[in-house]
Amino acid sequence: MPDTAAPPGIDIRPLDTVDDVHTASEVLAEVWGGDRGGMPPNLLRALGHSGNYAVGLYDGDRMVGASVAFFAAPAARSMHSHITGVLPHHQSKGLGRVLKQHQREWALARDVGHITWTFDPLVARNAHFNLRTLGTRVTEYLVNHYGAMDDGINRGDETDRIMVSWALAAPPVPTPGDDRVVASVAVPHDIEALRTSDPADAAAWRARVRDQMVGHLADGLVIGGFDDQRGYLLVRPA
Repeated sequence: MPDTAAPPGIDIRPLDTVDDVHTASEVLAEVWGGDRGGMPPNLLRALGHSGNYAVGLYDGDRMVGASVAFFAAPAARSMHSHITGVLPHHQSKGLGRVLKQHQREWALARDVGHITWTFDPLVARNAHFNLRTLGTRVTEYLVNHYGAMDDGINRGDETDRIMVSWALAAPPVPTPGDDRVVASVAVPHDIEALRTSDPADAAAWRARVRDQMVGHLADGLVIGGFDDQRGYLLVRPA
């Protein structure tokens, strides 16, 4: 991943104070539709104080995003990125990539070789960012991974997730060529809007994508990449 400079006025700083962690918790709650229990200030404080990655994204003096990751087993070589969010009016400006680049540099400075995280497979923009922009590798499809959640985004839905692994010092994983693609699994263009306009159709997408994914993986295929028109690209392991 090439260096990504922060836009003018944008800065990333550790969550060093009690005020910082309360502000970050409020920012993440707003991103996730009002869930103030998703990343409580006391947990943020504990993670940051014990040496994990806990930062705020600032536009001038105002925090507009935050990101939290913690060391995973084996602790010396891996981290799990639990949550990264940017306020709605600051989205689609490349700030998610700025945060990820900062997280990558922070991790490399501590001899971390890879970072893992999960994302909702129905969110096409996240699939594009994780698999095409960053070039991560899919490691698992997790059915209802977190169980029921009560935030404004996930309430009433099951929490299927895709786990990815980002090898920090390796070239991005390329999108597979057509000659390797055995099957594809389509996703809606904008599941977030669909959940508001037609919840029944959104729920049907969840079941359809899950059934297709689980079936293809059971047949020995793996998720090799993502295409904006076709969706997830399934290939045979190399």
